[in-house]
Amino acid sequence: MTMTRWIAAAALMASATAAVAATPTPLAPEQAAAHVLNRIAYGPKPGDIERVTQMGVQRYIDEQLNAAAPLPPALTGRLASLDAAQQPAGEVLRRFLAVRGMAKNESDEDKARRREVVTAITQQTAEARIARAVDSPNQLQEVMVDFWFNHFNVFSGKGVDRALVASYERDAIRPYAMGNFRDLLGATAHHPAMLYYLDNWVSTANGYVPRGKKQGGQKAKSSGLNENYARELMELHTMGVDSGYTQKDVTELARMLTGWTYDQRELAARNRTFAFDPARHDRDDKVWLGRRIKAGGQEEGEYALDVLAMLPATAHHLSFQLAQYFVQDQPPPALVDRMAKSYLDSKGDIRTVLRTMLTSAEFMAPEAVGAKFKTPYQYVISAARASAAPVTDIKQTMGVLNRLGMPLYGCQTPDGYKNTQDAWLNPDALSRRIGFATMLAPALDAQALQATLGGSISPKTQLAIAGSPEPLRAAMLLGSPDFMQR
Repeated sequence: MTMTRWIAAAALMASATAAVAATPTPLAPEQAAAHVLNRIAYGPKPGDIERVTQMGVQRYIDEQLNAAAPLPPALTGRLASLDAAQQPAGEVLRRFLAVRGMAKNESDEDKARRREVVTAITQQTAEARIARAVDSPNQLQEVMVDFWFNHFNVFSGKGVDRALVASYERDAIRPYAMGNFRDLLGATAHHPAMLYYLDNWVSTANGYVPRGKKQGGQKAKSSGLNENYARELMELHTMGVDSGYTQKDVTELARMLTGWTYDQRELAARNRTFAFDPARHDRDDKVWLGRRIKAGGQEEGEYALDVLAMLPATAHHLSFQLAQYFVQDQPPPALVDRMAKSYLDSKGDIRTVLRTMLTSAEFMAPEAVGAKFKTPYQYVISAARASAAPVTDIKQTMGVLNRLGMPLYGCQTPDGYKNTQDAWLNPDALSRRIGFATMLAPALDAQALQATLGGSISPKTQLAIAGSPEPLRAAMLLGSPDFMQR
């Protein structure tokens, strides 16, 4: 079979395969290990399936929930060398603002310097995420960073967020990814990347007149109430769109959050990432979600976060999204209900909810195996892990993600990237994935790759590969429907 014919056949086969056929019998140990590695990790590295089979799936799940394994020295050293990923938000912003202000008619040398600084920030931020995803032994932690970043999405292409997104992930997402949801909610609400992305930094009480001061060379686009963040806070971050709140509730919440801002000059000079400005705050009483909110200050917004974090609607919304990400595109309702109960019983402890899900019969059910189609990000990271190919050219990896339709930190809308099959399974996308597999394959040992993937490659696919020329086999493995699913 020629490579051209294989690409066409694989695309057709993957298009026709919505999910791996459900197995009527309980999972064999190796199959269970592969399943867990494909769900709570970015797929197996060489030897992982054997290791997890030997230690037992439950022990591996417990290990991952603890997320306590030290990082390999090589990864630690690599991360330490990435200034943009390590420096405080204010320091990176200061570098960004210094070159962003260069006029278009500056010298070629200045233009080159501007490109150098912006490119370094972008690539180092991406390298930190990708290097951790590929090489960190705390795989569930990395998977949860991806989940929560999409849940609390900010778009790095919007203004200063290009300089702030590394700090946002490092300081507002990563420390709380398996902690308490209220802490995570508060960290994202206070971070300048979110304040800027959803415009709460310019939201003021109606009638407030700014004194014309600029922040980092940028004047506020408008004064007055801005409802963007309040709307997404309820619709996406907590309650969910069909949970019964009204437009009046959105407006009242936006009023409660007026004055939540940051000053770019203070951030760049002193790394002051959040500020409450009483002069911008709406000082009247509010009525929100049937509650009368007495006029106050920053505590009004904090109270709103307290309430939102512990609503039954929030527990159900988050549980559904987690089960959809980890179990099936249409998760079993009974599982979602149990997860929501554990959320409320534990007062929003994410690790407790994950344990409820990961130890459930639904998570380990045969019909769940291969039922999730990998996003482009999951596909690229899992290919790097399975092939043991060092990811040294971050620019090339970012280019692959761009071509596959999922640029890192590049989702423009607040709802983040989808993780369901219907968002990513189409012939053009499959052809691009197979093209990536073909590019990666020449440096790989097909026999070693197949051993790494173990029972996650079906007998039918193994037979097709065995009957093909040796140079095509690694590409066929990475381009197979089995590998594109998890």
